[in-house]
Amino acid sequence: MSKKCEGKKCGVGKFVAGALVGASLGVLFAPKKGSETRKDLKNKIKELVDNVKNIDIDEVREEFERKIENLEKELSDLDGEKVLKIAKKKAEGIKKHAEELVNLAVEKGTPVLEKAADEVRQRAIAVTKSVLEKLEEK
Repeated sequence: MSKKCEGKKCGVGKFVAGALVGASLGVLFAPKKGSETRKDLKNKIKELVDNVKNIDIDEVREEFERKIENLEKELSDLDGEKVLKIAKKKAEGIKKHAEELVNLAVEKGTPVLEKAADEVRQRAIAVTKSVLEKLEEK
């Protein structure tokens, strides 16, 4: 991470840059006159800026923390369980919370967090499968 990145500011900056590039390319490749394209591009940039101003970073952070806490609690509970039936139920809870985390990242339009949340989801599923397999062997 660059020294210029300061936590949540860096993630939002990457999101804004990605969204701006995508919107710009879409407008630039549209079959319109140059003046219309520039006007559309200015409108898209204004729309993007307005959307960014409406993102509540603290709310998103708190929601992610809550989802992660739920996921961690389910994982720690699963680790201590010895009964397959309970472990399967916990595994479903883990999967549900991991999916919610990914859906939140998608919903909030944060590609940086979406990738990390998807990696957490994949790892949580792998861990629960491993635990279930070990319990089923016994």
